[in-house]
Amino acid sequence: MGNTDSKLNFRKAVIQLTTKTQPVEATDDAFWDQFWADTATTVQDVFALVPAAEIRAVREESPSNLATLCYKAVEKLVQAAESGCPSEKEKQIVLNCSRMLTRILPYIFEDQDWRGFFWSTVPGAGRAVTDEMDDDGARPLAESLLLAMADLLFCPDFTVNSHRRGPDSVEDMQTIDSCEYIWEAGVGFAQSPPLNYIHDLNRTELLRLLLTCFSEAMYLPPSSDNTILNPWVSFFCSTENRHALPLFTSLVNVVCAYDPVGYGIPYNHLLFSDYREQLVEQAVQILIVTLEHDGGGLAHRAPSPSSMEDQDSVGPDNLFVNYLSRIHREEDYDFVLKGLARLLVNPLMQTYLPNSTKKIQFHQELLVLFWKLCDFNKKFLFFVLKSSDVLDILVPILFYLNDARADQSRVGLMHIGVFILLLLSGERNFGVRLNKPYSVHVPMDIPVFTGTHADLLIVVFHKIITSGHQRLQPLFDCLLTIVVNVSPYLKSLSMVAANKLLHLLEAFSTNWFLFSASQNHHLVFFLLEAFNNIIQYQFDGNCNLVYAIIRKRNLFHQLANLPSDPASIQKALLRKRKSPDAITGISRTSSQETVSMEGSRPAVPAEPGTLKTSLVAIPAIDKLTEKSQVSEDGTMISVLKMEHSHAPHHTPQADHTTQADHTPQAVHGAIVGASDTESVSGRDNEDVFYTEAEMERRRMSSTSSTISCTSQSHWAPTPDWVLSWKCKLPLQTIMRLLQVLVPQVEKICIDKGLTDESEILKFLQHGTLVGLLPVPHPILIRKYQANAGTAMWFRTYMWGVVYLR
Repeated sequence: MGNTDSKLNFRKAVIQLTTKTQPVEATDDAFWDQFWADTATTVQDVFALVPAAEIRAVREESPSNLATLCYKAVEKLVQAAESGCPSEKEKQIVLNCSRMLTRILPYIFEDQDWRGFFWSTVPGAGRAVTDEMDDDGARPLAESLLLAMADLLFCPDFTVNSHRRGPDSVEDMQTIDSCEYIWEAGVGFAQSPPLNYIHDLNRTELLRLLLTCFSEAMYLPPSSDNTILNPWVSFFCSTENRHALPLFTSLVNVVCAYDPVGYGIPYNHLLFSDYREQLVEQAVQILIVTLEHDGGGLAHRAPSPSSMEDQDSVGPDNLFVNYLSRIHREEDYDFVLKGLARLLVNPLMQTYLPNSTKKIQFHQELLVLFWKLCDFNKKFLFFVLKSSDVLDILVPILFYLNDARADQSRVGLMHIGVFILLLLSGERNFGVRLNKPYSVHVPMDIPVFTGTHADLLIVVFHKIITSGHQRLQPLFDCLLTIVVNVSPYLKSLSMVAANKLLHLLEAFSTNWFLFSASQNHHLVFFLLEAFNNIIQYQFDGNCNLVYAIIRKRNLFHQLANLPSDPASIQKALLRKRKSPDAITGISRTSSQETVSMEGSRPAVPAEPGTLKTSLVAIPAIDKLTEKSQVSEDGTMISVLKMEHSHAPHHTPQADHTTQADHTPQAVHGAIVGASDTESVSGRDNEDVFYTEAEMERRRMSSTSSTISCTSQSHWAPTPDWVLSWKCKLPLQTIMRLLQVLVPQVEKICIDKGLTDESEILKFLQHGTLVGLLPVPHPILIRKYQANAGTAMWFRTYMWGVVYLR
């Protein structure tokens, strides 16, 4: 009954606030205490009892009352942080104030005139707020709020267990070393006391308010200006926050030490509520939001002297980014990697009892966190790639990609998964690790095969391309770039994977597809480059692919003889009009589908009303990557750097991450610089011609489309455009292979009367092309390169995920 009375009193206070037209004095404690001192509301109660319409009404009609409410709530939090919350009543006041601010802040942010409110100072607004900085003047309300919350997150007997007697005075509270109170033990970090679910619940409330503070970014109009920083994040992750290090450590530990399955008792998650999951979810969201690469000064006001000290070095100004980039102990890497892998693989787990194990829902946040770890800490990336543990990350990503491919509302998940694989594929070790046999057999609706993780990757990519939705087409370049990056290291593709690659070539090399868009021929270039890499560097173990190429040899002959006359182009385009959907056409093409894996389910289509999901457009693949050439000792040389040294007349643009706009002479210089002992004339002509061709694909298509017409929307293929890239198709290696092997295979079949594939494969397995193929071309790896476009995409996606969750 008492709880009902408490809710009624709280509701009466809210009504009083909305109906009062006269400003209520800040000194009227009896009135303001109704909101936090005399009630025991839950967060659900606050959201139900304070309707959105009433908050907006107060904002418009009684702005001074709303301002005073915010000031008084912050004042209570500051006082509690200073006193250390010794009593239960003070702890309840902190929770009530946190819930009230969590409810109100979004309505402050949505109004442009109110956004600067928390960054302003009003003399006499609250005693604790103004007394805190007598020397330097009053702190802005936002800073007082953030510092109070940081203190409260390490408040003994409220959010952490007390190792010792509580502070005897306010001065003792200020000198507490929060490193003693790391929330949870992780390898290499301070040992924590036993877990306490009350403390976890209290932390969750404070983290929810913290995330709400950071969410101002969601209410700002979209801007391509990467220098606009989130002032809340910038201040919280600055040296002003004395708890930055233990808080960062605690957040990482809470996420990576969480085990949703626990002891594995079936259906335990249905019997008991998991108070840890909410905390972990809030922790991972706080981490990904604070780990913005942009540190430095504040966006909406003049930076304070403390935030101006390191204006030149933007990265380290954000202490969270700084700490993340400086993690270096292998046991810490192992703890983080195993923790993330455990959580990512959790939704994939199968048991004999349906739905008996707990399945987490925040895998998208985990993928963003993994991305930021790899992006900011290159040593962590190399640690991930050093062992087969990287496959524990790869398999869940491929599962999520396959599962989300038909759902347009999950297009963001598709992008983040592909971005991570693009980043990993830029390193040699990733390609090498893919040769490990795949035996896990996660429930995916893909053909059953016996092979390696490379086969799994190719089969899933094929499924995405042939049966995904239309909005995934911009990702095709990325998917095939990943295949090209790993192709020089794939020792033995299965027959299923080999057929999938040839099927993609068959689909992408049809005349109507090649002529239907100015960029479509790039996909053929990527596939041919992958085939060339495997033939030149891994011929011995890839008899399945060689056999598939021989069987589909007509595809390569058709490409070599691609018609370029106007009549043929028009004929192909007429066919396109009859079948306008290129992707539908691909999926109709004959494909050797077999029984899907056990326990799999088809990709779920988008739910009604979710198709309007929008994200910032991703940059083209040549803006996403920079090319590196693998030297003989395995090290990588940036092609850009070589071009600069051999073409001094070229002035690189600061943001360019690609060779798209370089002249052929500069590219030619890069080839010359690739070998100190070998002249270009001494090398096989195909080698130079092919590499140059590949690096100029983007330039050629843009130039030719400009010639054909002024606008891309009215682009039409011309004979000159077709010839400009047709003569660059890297077919020489494959044609040479066919020239040598096809007569041999035909002769064996006739002589021995063979109809069995296994005998032909055995022959190819023991065959060799040493000395018969052109000189191996240099391996080109396209490494992901950070740029403003993807930074903006990640920010948009990240806040979209947080908002929807």
